Amino acid sequence: MQVASGGAGRIGRVEAATEPGASGRRELSGDKAARIVEAMRASVAARGIAGATFDHVAQEAGVSRGLLHYYFGTKERLLVEAVRRESEVRFERIEEAIEGAADAEDVLTALIHGFEDFLAAGPGAAVMLYEMLTLAQRNGEIAGELANLGRRTRWQLSDALARKRETHVLALQVDPELAALFLFALADGVMVRRLSEPEIDIAPLIEQAIAAARAVLS
Repeated sequence: MQVASGGAGRIGRVEAATEPGASGRRELSGDKAARIVEAMRASVAARGIAGATFDHVAQEAGVSRGLLHYYFGTKERLLVEAVRRESEVRFERIEEAIEGAADAEDVLTALIHGFEDFLAAGPGAAVMLYEMLTLAQRNGEIAGELANLGRRTRWQLSDALARKRETHVLALQVDPELAALFLFALADGVMVRRLSEPEIDIAPLIEQAIAAARAVLS
């Protein structure tokens, strides 16, 4: 149930954010982009946004510090790109599974597997996202980028659910866009609780979230 978008910028043919004033988008190879994204995620999880410097990220990714400056310009732009790219890759997998779903349980299974993959990756991705949300409160550029990403991922899941309703795979008890918003809210709530109380058994909470999601989709 985790966020993402399947639009332009997927790893494999990744386009990096441009520096201010650049006339076009610079392309970075999928392998290097993947390493940089993973390095930024790990660095933020270990040191927080303030400690996740270009020096640390470049060393972790095995690339030069100058390469990060060339493709991303600023740390804030790299942070936004890291969140966007991770989300895009994750949601692409979920969307493909939804497209192949034959019934509501298949759709639910696709969403559950996507969320389980996110949990299995460890706290790094969630920590990076929530650190970004905190930074957005005082950085208008970050706030705008995250808002755009949130809208895009919500609309994309909404469209996928709407297509399944049109083919009678899903009944949907609410409007597809509201259903998508609710599903993201469920995932966000479970993740926040896991981060704030890592010692609790989260399995019963996930079971309740699945039951709520099933009631909306069926």
